[in-house]
Amino acid sequence: MSEPATPDAASPDEGDPEGRTDDEQERSEPTDSTETSEEAAAAREEAATRAPGSGAEAVIAALEAAGVETAFGVQGGAIMPVYDALSASTVDHVTMAHEQGAVHAADAYGIVRGDPGVCMATSGPGATNLVTGIADASMDSDAMLALTGQVPSDMVGSDAFQETDTVGVTAPVTKHNYFANDSDEVGRTVGEAFALANTGRPGPTLVDLPKDITFGETDRPVGEPTAPDRAVPDLEADEEQVEAAARAIQNAERPLCLFGGGVIKGDATEQARAFAREFEIPVVTTMPGIGSFPEDDDLCLSWAGMHGTGYANMAITHTDCLIAVGTRFDDRLTGGVDTFAPEAEVVHVDIDPAEISKNVHADYPVIGDAATVLDQLDAAIGYGDAPDTESWCAQCDEWREEYPMDYAIDPDEPVKPQFVVEAFDAAMDDDAYVTTGVGQHQMWAAQYWTYREPRTFVSSHGLGTMGYGLPAAIGARVAADDDREVISFEGDGSFLMTIQELSVAVRENLDITVVVLNNEYIGMVRQWQDAFFEGNHMASQYDWMPEFDTLAEAFGAKGFRIDEYDDVEDVVEAALAYDGPSVVDAHIDPEENVYPMVASGAANGQFALAEDQL
Repeated sequence: MSEPATPDAASPDEGDPEGRTDDEQERSEPTDSTETSEEAAAAREEAATRAPGSGAEAVIAALEAAGVETAFGVQGGAIMPVYDALSASTVDHVTMAHEQGAVHAADAYGIVRGDPGVCMATSGPGATNLVTGIADASMDSDAMLALTGQVPSDMVGSDAFQETDTVGVTAPVTKHNYFANDSDEVGRTVGEAFALANTGRPGPTLVDLPKDITFGETDRPVGEPTAPDRAVPDLEADEEQVEAAARAIQNAERPLCLFGGGVIKGDATEQARAFAREFEIPVVTTMPGIGSFPEDDDLCLSWAGMHGTGYANMAITHTDCLIAVGTRFDDRLTGGVDTFAPEAEVVHVDIDPAEISKNVHADYPVIGDAATVLDQLDAAIGYGDAPDTESWCAQCDEWREEYPMDYAIDPDEPVKPQFVVEAFDAAMDDDAYVTTGVGQHQMWAAQYWTYREPRTFVSSHGLGTMGYGLPAAIGARVAADDDREVISFEGDGSFLMTIQELSVAVRENLDITVVVLNNEYIGMVRQWQDAFFEGNHMASQYDWMPEFDTLAEAFGAKGFRIDEYDDVEDVVEAALAYDGPSVVDAHIDPEENVYPMVASGAANGQFALAEDQL
């Protein structure tokens, strides 16, 4: 994969009227990019070659050698030596209110930057509090490095205070994890873990750091961070695979591109867009692939799956050649696997051979880097041999008109959540970052926001982690250029799970806007209870919610409230104008549901537009 450009980080401080430290004010001034790059390279080389004094200093030197600018974490006993070394480092640290907040913030930071985010926690409960976020990153193939403290080596296995078998607990949800057992090697281990996280198919790695190892003396330089040779995949696909796939695409009458999260993670959006446009092939995305293709492009049918657009699901149902790039074909996309793309030959491009034919049989497997393979396919097809897609594109346009993404509003009825999402979308820049929690609000944010750029939709997909949105917004804000806007859509139930991180946003004076689509339910659970459990709202009604706008003020943020349509315009303008963290408590129609909807295990083409169709 190519190395993406990384924007300057922002870690505001209350000492400056604009919330920036002196160093950050200097970074915000225009600089010569070549000079900045050379300085960064020199700093990495110095960190890689200097002699550390301790294992903890080697850990931090490894982060500096990898070019890490920011880490997120919570201090504690077993990780204390590492934090002590961090205090003298060029790596900024954002102290979070809870370890789960730290891991989600690091995850989102890495998504925005295109490099692994870094989180830190102490042993025992600190480490176990990271597990949800590590599992989330694993499911979504997000590059991330977790550093956890551990009791001294000679106490491991004795049930010492705050001891947990962190390596054993996290083995199922990491790409690889390490138990550090040598002060001389710990720096190289951390560097390898960082490099491995972003090599091939990205994923989270973890290094468990016993206290005696980080306290131990060492003068061994950490070297450059390098992944093991065995982990470095071939970028180019086998030519025979490429030729076979190219012939299938040429012979298709109804070809369809399906772009997944791997297109974004592989920095292949430029190649994906060029490929689809050159051959005039309609495009659908997965939810993790949102932003890989501009949703305002005539070829784009938006995203497919359980709550995808009707026209995207119709295209998948009727395509005769599905060109799937960087997707694992999860059940939220496919519905019933036996009925998924029933008329199609499947071309599956992925860097991980384990994904080929795991869920959906690949008629034409093509194993390699997404950007590289798309270039190979482009060359193999050739412009003169492109499929004729005119009538197929016209059919897709008909489905777009037949199944529009619209909704009815009544000024005398409660506010529709879709209206709130669209109002913020219209008021914000095209390249704004959108983070979400998980639930109905996540689907509305995905459906009714127009995404044009990669890495702008930051959400929890495979694990479906409620509470992801606010800490993710913090991570995205720290990672983003100062002129990029950040908004988080949360549900009332989801927001309450990590609301403590609002204290971090206030302390750091982060300019983020949190919009709570408040229906006093765990909305998606309530929707399923209505559809499949005879309306038995067991444990899903949250009519005991606090006033989030008032609570935001107690944290030191700015609170706003929406109760009716007449409030929306003024609140949107005021919330976005506020220079700092703001929370909009938007009271929405509690009975509004997310449609279209494909029932679990059903065929994509059998989507419901109302409850009585399920």
